[in-house]
Amino acid sequence: MDTMKDGVELINAKPVPKPGRWVSAIIVAILAAMAIHGLVTNKNYQWNVVFQWLFSQSLMQGVAFTIILTVLAMAIGTVLAITMAIMRQSVNPVLRWVAMAYIWFFRGTPIYTQLIFWSLLPTLYPSLSFGVPFLGSMFGWEVSFDTATYFTPFWMAFLGLGLNEGAYLAEIMRAGLLSVSKGQWEAATALGMPRATIFRRIILPQAMRVIVPPIGNETISMLKTTSLVSAIPFTLELTFIARQRGQATFAPVPLLIAAAIWYLVITSLLMWIQSIIEKHFAKGFERRDNTGGQSASGDTASDEDKEMNGKLKFMDVTP
Repeated sequence: MDTMKDGVELINAKPVPKPGRWVSAIIVAILAAMAIHGLVTNKNYQWNVVFQWLFSQSLMQGVAFTIILTVLAMAIGTVLAITMAIMRQSVNPVLRWVAMAYIWFFRGTPIYTQLIFWSLLPTLYPSLSFGVPFLGSMFGWEVSFDTATYFTPFWMAFLGLGLNEGAYLAEIMRAGLLSVSKGQWEAATALGMPRATIFRRIILPQAMRVIVPPIGNETISMLKTTSLVSAIPFTLELTFIARQRGQATFAPVPLLIAAAIWYLVITSLLMWIQSIIEKHFAKGFERRDNTGGQSASGDTASDEDKEMNGKLKFMDVTP
């Protein structure tokens, strides 16, 4: 039976039954319960060994070095990405082609292969020198040093990760910069602002709204990519330590589970930080729904319109 509300006749609609939704929910709940039951009751996981090693000194050292590698690699990658993104948009063809060559090489080769080459750097170049090519050795301008002395496995690890990550972040940065309208550049240039100030104060803050989400994903991916630095070899990383201790104690599964728990904890922390940064740069861009408030002309509606509205039937969707 229809009811009246504020002079409008409402339709008492009944929701359409959807048994498929409940059936699918029950099936998913049963499968999830089976998975949890299998994890808890399976003695082969050796959960007592997992919690015994979870806060051990060796694993905590691996966690610390994994976080350090992630932070340093992302810092180097971000600086390189901003530089390459600007060079890609430069009018100078030399800068543009150098940036394209860098991105092409590091995106086109696997990170594991790159790390192996970094481990062979002392063999390929026993000594490195800085100076003007072909002229430095003639006039004594070169600065030489032994490669193996200064390029330790730790340096090779985060430099290799950072250089590879810079190529991927460069495309993310470029996409973010292109998302800002060119009118922003033109308006700021018309005001006489320098290009560096325009980029720092106007373009980059607006582009960060587009850049932050994929950078957050790349940071989480980098956290897990650090497990490949064993190719150098760098032996203080979390996965390598967990695998080594697991083989030594004949309990590889519990040690790997403990490492996986730490990866999940760090990933959750990074996701929380990412959400905070996204909210910061999203200020002023929130979508505001236009609520159907009364307009200025709505108060002076004619009697004919009110009579017309009284004859209409509407579905009551208010909670």
